[in-house]
Amino acid sequence: MAKRIRGVMFEENLKNSMGLEFYNLSHRFGYQSPNWPYFEDVKIERIHYMAKSGVLSQRITTSMHNTTHIDAPAHVIQGTPFIDEVPLPHFFGSGIVVSIPKNKWEPITGDDLEKACGKIVRPRDVVIVNTGWHKFYEDSEDYFCRAPGFVPSAGEWFVKKKVKVIGHDTQANDHPLATAIGPQRNGPLHPHLAEEYKEWSGGRDWKDDFPEWEPVHRILFKNGIMGIENVGGDIDKVTGKRCTFAYFPWNWDRGDGCIVRLVAIVDPKQKFRIERGEKF
Repeated sequence: MAKRIRGVMFEENLKNSMGLEFYNLSHRFGYQSPNWPYFEDVKIERIHYMAKSGVLSQRITTSMHNTTHIDAPAHVIQGTPFIDEVPLPHFFGSGIVVSIPKNKWEPITGDDLEKACGKIVRPRDVVIVNTGWHKFYEDSEDYFCRAPGFVPSAGEWFVKKKVKVIGHDTQANDHPLATAIGPQRNGPLHPHLAEEYKEWSGGRDWKDDFPEWEPVHRILFKNGIMGIENVGGDIDKVTGKRCTFAYFPWNWDRGDGCIVRLVAIVDPKQKFRIERGEKF
């Protein structure tokens, strides 16, 4: 029931007095964590430390779109809510982790989602998609530039099903070639991928296949659906299961997103209850 960590006793993720199972679905955050291609590295400085001050204090300089994180609508659409303006129910809920295996540059479509979980998903669910791409998470072009990704029909499917929040184990809510990595907006960040895509696709031009800049972001955000990017950790252990999810936002003013600790909570014996806020 308990585990000793550096001399201190803590209850364990899978063996605890509540009878609940907690699964961490987040990649690590910190120095040299894999980063989106044009962000600076995370900087962590020890301001105080034991030998100097008898306490440990650290200063962190980071993009809020590092490792496992959630995007606020303001990240892409001007005039929409910042992270501190999104109500707390959107950071907690029940839902599913669904397997949709994908390879290099393959689209994740609305049809893929319907076949995988169309009969299972419920209104206001959190839907986490496991493509298998979390296994490639590292500082590499393969993970960030050659990943599969959602296309507009997927965004429209989420809206139709009235999903509350989506998550996935890839680099962004859009296919990478519908971002600045490809021919969009401030891109291409990697011009050499144009010829590689033409060869991979049998001669198609990436500008024809991805004519819009981050269309899935826009579909989701205009409908109040936020997206958790770079899901990882123990995602395979809860794939195919219905879980409760908690993901903890940083309450910083006018933020366009935030790093999160995404947790899946499983109640095998169905003994857990949500308190009703009654006086005691």
